[in-house]
Amino acid sequence: MILIAIGANLPGRNGGTPVQTCIAAVGAIRAIPGLAFIALSPWYRTKAIPVSSQPDYCNGMIRMHGAIDPAALLRQLHEIEVQFGRVRQAPNAARTLDLDIIAMDRLVRAAPDPVLPHPRAHERAFVLRPLLDVASSWRHPVLGHSVTTLLRELPPQGIEPWHDEPERAGK
Repeated sequence: MILIAIGANLPGRNGGTPVQTCIAAVGAIRAIPGLAFIALSPWYRTKAIPVSSQPDYCNGMIRMHGAIDPAALLRQLHEIEVQFGRVRQAPNAARTLDLDIIAMDRLVRAAPDPVLPHPRAHERAFVLRPLLDVASSWRHPVLGHSVTTLLRELPPQGIEPWHDEPERAGK
């Protein structure tokens, strides 16, 4: 099980909305050789973490399956981000597209990048809520807690369904 978080809060390179960018990114992720599509969460409107004056994010989660080196997958995800206009500036800056590997099966690694599971996944509703949609039985491989428990223990973080959701890609 490969879990990849998808997020955006700035217009894409072609002027598309964040949700349009996220949907297009799903197609690019699905085209990565050696991976098979399993599930896609609904899209969520979320507040920036840490709290800032940034526009709301569109966030979701895609579940894939396959055998791929974590570093190779991360490189491909970074290439997709660049295709969609991502420019890496300051940490937590607004972005046209953000793709993060949250987990790869039960793999635990501190180095090299990517660190797995994602080191802040358990602290963020914008990761855990869509993860629940695509992998409800997932357990954090280090903490041992279920996604449901992790989500329940979070303070409120400003997450709601993306109400003007177009047809989900990959359904």
